[in-house]
Amino acid sequence: MGDQPNEKLHLDTDAYLVKRCQEGNKQSFQQLYQRHQQRVRSTLYQLCGTSYLDDLVQEVFLRAWKGLPKLRETAHFSTWLYRISWNVASDRRRQFAVETRNFASLQQSATNAFPSQQESPTLMHLHYEDLVQRGLQQLSFEHRAVLVLHDLEDVPQKEIANILSIPVGTVKSRLFHARTSMRQFLQKQGVQL
Repeated sequence: MGDQPNEKLHLDTDAYLVKRCQEGNKQSFQQLYQRHQQRVRSTLYQLCGTSYLDDLVQEVFLRAWKGLPKLRETAHFSTWLYRISWNVASDRRRQFAVETRNFASLQQSATNAFPSQQESPTLMHLHYEDLVQRGLQQLSFEHRAVLVLHDLEDVPQKEIANILSIPVGTVKSRLFHARTSMRQFLQKQGVQL
């Protein structure tokens, strides 16, 4: 009985839920999905755009479900899930390159359809989101991944190194170059930084 409070705290961790999944409990996987799907979706959106986004998210979680029996470091589930997201995005990036460019041009057309004298904060926000998306598309996939994970998803550099299987120094270098390129792109678009 004395261990019950600790046990209750333990019941809410990813490690506990992963262990339950490995024992065949599908409801625990549902909890993991609900807990992590928005961050996976956000990461995939930043890396691949909106084309087939639902399919990509589904692919990540399908691979996760299939791979769970082999997962040994259950406490690092989120890092492992980011790695799967990275792999799914990498596998599909060539297929989505053309579609991502088309999406950006559609977004630009929609932004241009509104009269500029009636710009609202919401419209300006959409405009800056579009600029960020176009700026991300100008980056190499490797630089985009580091920038998205670190600056947009708040993943620590050491964890990014684990996700991408590269040294921390490479993460720092890619992050520096990605930020520099993004800053230059935004300045060319007239954004004051």
